[in-house]
Amino acid sequence: MRRFLEVTGFLLTVFGVCGVVRELTDGWFSFMGATRFLTEHVGFLEGREVFANIVVAVLGLVLMIVSDRVEKRS
Repeated sequence: MRRFLEVTGFLLTVFGVCGVVRELTDGWFSFMGATRFLTEHVGFLEGREVFANIVVAVLGLVLMIVSDRVEKRS
């Protein structure tokens, strides 16, 4: 469970940061466009793409912090 949380948190952080960079460069940086799918196909996020990507990155950081607090089972 701990490793799953670490990997998921890391991926969410990377996707969020790449999404923020993509939005700030006006689509020029199209690497990892997975967040584009999220922000363009959800109606209430229209016009708030940078905020949505920041939230994804922060959720990834929170998952990585939580994974450190989960006890390791042998």
